[in-house]
Amino acid sequence: MRRLWLIFAQATTVALALLFVLSTLKPEWMGRSGPAASRPIVLGASAPEDKARTDTPGVDIHRGGYSLAAKRAAPAVVSIMASKAPSRNSASEAEDPWYRFHFGQRGQKGNRTPQDRRPQTGLGSGVIVSEQGYLLTNSHVVEGASDIEVMLTDGRQTHATLVGTDPETDIAVLKIDLPGLPVIQLGQVESLQVGDVVLAIGNPFNVGQTVTSGIVSALERDQLGINTFENFIQTDAAINPGNSGGALVDEAGRLVGINTAIYSRSGGSLGIGFAIPISTARQVMESLLRDGQVQRGWIGVQLRELTPEFAEAFKLPIHEGVLISGVLAEGPAAKAGVKPGDVIVQVGKTVVHSPAQLLTAISAVPPKSATTLSLLRGQQKMEIALTVAQRPKPKPQ
Repeated sequence: MRRLWLIFAQATTVALALLFVLSTLKPEWMGRSGPAASRPIVLGASAPEDKARTDTPGVDIHRGGYSLAAKRAAPAVVSIMASKAPSRNSASEAEDPWYRFHFGQRGQKGNRTPQDRRPQTGLGSGVIVSEQGYLLTNSHVVEGASDIEVMLTDGRQTHATLVGTDPETDIAVLKIDLPGLPVIQLGQVESLQVGDVVLAIGNPFNVGQTVTSGIVSALERDQLGINTFENFIQTDAAINPGNSGGALVDEAGRLVGINTAIYSRSGGSLGIGFAIPISTARQVMESLLRDGQVQRGWIGVQLRELTPEFAEAFKLPIHEGVLISGVLAEGPAAKAGVKPGDVIVQVGKTVVHSPAQLLTAISAVPPKSATTLSLLRGQQKMEIALTVAQRPKPKPQ
């Protein structure tokens, strides 16, 4: 019995030694791939065939991030330098925060003299939206400018002609004459949703073209006191001085908005920026190119919110509508018989609940066209027909 155990032990030892020799010298005999089989698996590493494909000219591999969107949109975003001739009250302008924000401030308070009246230069951005050389930017970027220069990302610089402005939406249209212009693709604001990724492209603080990313924080922001007609896209993508007039694009690089304003206590980005939807900017541009001005309806009334206190005091049967606080003499509303104290609840077929909604509904009616106002005068319901007029241009501030 002892002899059998000795023979078994010797045979086992020889077999293990043989296996060790074979696995070391001839691993393919054992069905293994040699030393490479012991390499650690690295997640995310490119396989050899992927590397070969990446090195192949003309083949685009998705790298993650939004570099493709930036590459598509950035060439069409330009820097704008608007020179403004000095005014007689340049000293008071130097103290204006809005003026300093867009045109800068030379020196400290009190360093200006009446003789220091050199032209001021404002910096902003713009977006090429047409092969014919039409650009969109903000009205406040070029307001009062005597000379406008545009710098493209390829280094070309040229003079721009002001086609027209619409201060009530803060949109301006410029034109440049250069061959081979890059043109941005327009997106659909209607498909934009809160939480979608967006990129802001512009020239903040004149440091050069910059791309920042964020999301759509809110849609249809109004009653901010920025413009007369407000329907902003709110985003947390960083927007700073110099970004005004630049592009807000979606993750495919399509233009969805024109950056226009920020909420800030310091002058820099705090994560609350506002952009004008491209649908609004496009309507303004087409109207400026076609008519030389934006065609908007106007009836000549002053508006106020209908408060619960007012409705209760006058025992009105409704609590939603727009209160008429004043009527301009000889205006369309006055001629039609609208009076202060009336409450408008509908314009044509559009129900209105706020002054902003009423203003938008009236402005959508083409000038010299007829419409009806459904209103409440005390306890009496009325319908008044009137012909709207062209909205007067706002007075320069």
